Amino acid sequence: MIWSKIIQPRLISLGCTSKPIRKQRSKVVPHAEGSVLEIGFGSGHNLPFYNLKKVTNLIGLEPSKAMQRLSKKRLNDSKINFEFVTASAEDIPIKTNSIDTVVCTYTLCSIPNPDIALNEISRVLKNDGRFIFTEHSKSPDVKVSRFQKSIEPIWKILGDGCHLTRDIRGLLSNSGFNIEATEDMYIPGTPKFVGYNVWGMLKK
Repeated sequence: MIWSKIIQPRLISLGCTSKPIRKQRSKVVPHAEGSVLEIGFGSGHNLPFYNLKKVTNLIGLEPSKAMQRLSKKRLNDSKINFEFVTASAEDIPIKTNSIDTVVCTYTLCSIPNPDIALNEISRVLKNDGRFIFTEHSKSPDVKVSRFQKSIEPIWKILGDGCHLTRDIRGLLSNSGFNIEATEDMYIPGTPKFVGYNVWGMLKK
């Protein structure tokens, strides 16, 4: 109880504050516009990167009440028009074709059924809507991917279901989205087993 409601959320939140991770967020989040849905809002680390001149409202999808509580100060300091939705990405309680932009940063790794979640994201997006993301992924380097696989069981316990070996590019390629632009690399300043990142924009 103490681990899942107090310690683990704080550890995950702390792990998401490193300079390289903030740099990745800054590459994608400012592209959000209109009515925005953020999948896995967490403790609000993306808030500083939203362009308030482009975003009309932000919906934070976050199933963890503990994470929602950790975001309180950031939300109080922000002027963004915001509301929480306490639900999972596999069953989004939002109207079909109602969202302009979906933002997902470092969340697809831990969703139990990412294919279902991507279908839900497609459903709620408007016909010209965009899905913008940055995620760590299975490494293309055989030695690194073997190491990822070896430590993944304990990593998932520590990281609340976070998968090190999830092929993010493969997931998105099979999702039905039209790929506008994606990039990938080992981001500087991070261990290789969590450092291989894929990011970009997809269109419905």
